[in-house]
Amino acid sequence: MTKILCTKNVKTIIQQLGFKPFILGFLNYLEADFKNWSEFDKTPRIPFYKNQGVMELMPVCGNELFAFKYVNGHPNNTLINKPTVLGVGMLCDTKTGEPLLISEMTLLTALRTAGTSLLASKYLAGEDISAFGIIGNGSQSEFQTLAHQAYFGFKKVYFFDKDDQAMKKFATNLTNQGFELIPCQSAQEVCQHSQIITTATACSQSQEVLKLAYLKPGQHLNCIGGDSPNKTELDPKILTSTKIVVEYFEQTKHEGEIQNLGNKAKSRVNCELWELINKTKTARLNQDDITLFDSVGFALEDYSILRYIYNLALELNIFNELELTPDLDDCKNLYSKINTKTTAYIGHDHTSRFTTNINGQIKLR
Repeated sequence: MTKILCTKNVKTIIQQLGFKPFILGFLNYLEADFKNWSEFDKTPRIPFYKNQGVMELMPVCGNELFAFKYVNGHPNNTLINKPTVLGVGMLCDTKTGEPLLISEMTLLTALRTAGTSLLASKYLAGEDISAFGIIGNGSQSEFQTLAHQAYFGFKKVYFFDKDDQAMKKFATNLTNQGFELIPCQSAQEVCQHSQIITTATACSQSQEVLKLAYLKPGQHLNCIGGDSPNKTELDPKILTSTKIVVEYFEQTKHEGEIQNLGNKAKSRVNCELWELINKTKTARLNQDDITLFDSVGFALEDYSILRYIYNLALELNIFNELELTPDLDDCKNLYSKINTKTTAYIGHDHTSRFTTNINGQIKLR
């Protein structure tokens, strides 16, 4: 039986653990999978652009598990009160091909994106983080903020969005979370006060949400809003003045901020995230360096969150089940699942010879 996790199941699991233990537990899974980067078969995601949106398939395969996610990006969904990003994921056993889990991935995508930004910040941010900044207060903003606070324990959050309603939503959701919320009048004001800054805007084309002049020595940037061709958030001058880390260059070069560097992108990227974690390469050389995690989202992150939530679901006994693959008495007799006739069992003696008469009766010969 395939395990099924709907939104309600995921909510229950997180509520039972608490957000902080959940996200820190996921951080351990994610870090372990990135350390084992070379063991995975990888490919850039497969996009299909239709009707002012994109539908994508994101597969990755490990030695024991295969995972993929279907996800979309439709900015105009907000006009009909639907999320911009929706997702569904599957986890399978590589030994048998059996689907182990089918799960909602709208909540889990937000959680894994926040966890991945946190993983980058863990390795790239400077010391003594007292303030976090978030520019773009849409669906990702609370997850990014709470994930970073769970690890760094900062006391101040500076936030800005050009949409006042988004800022109000953000402030309402994060009231009484143990840190001070400080609304700002501009992205520049956020940058003046924050050591770690996440940009999470829903720009539908190339924008300059951040300019180089806004930044200060020692800051770390997680830029997650630019995630497809011709959709970026940064002043291109930032790309030539920072230490850059990406998830998977072959994907990021088409979708991330570095697409604006063209043929110079390879030479400007310091390393991929797995190399940073394994300490085979580095990015921050001193406390004055400005570091940039150019994140577009990669399938290994979905693999990690699906593996994590599957193990939690089994441990807590929180899941549904469906017979999505047939339970057969005879593994070679698939037709028996739809056969309405009552017939004698023949078995697997391939040397037997038999005929069927006009009445459908089986006779050995």
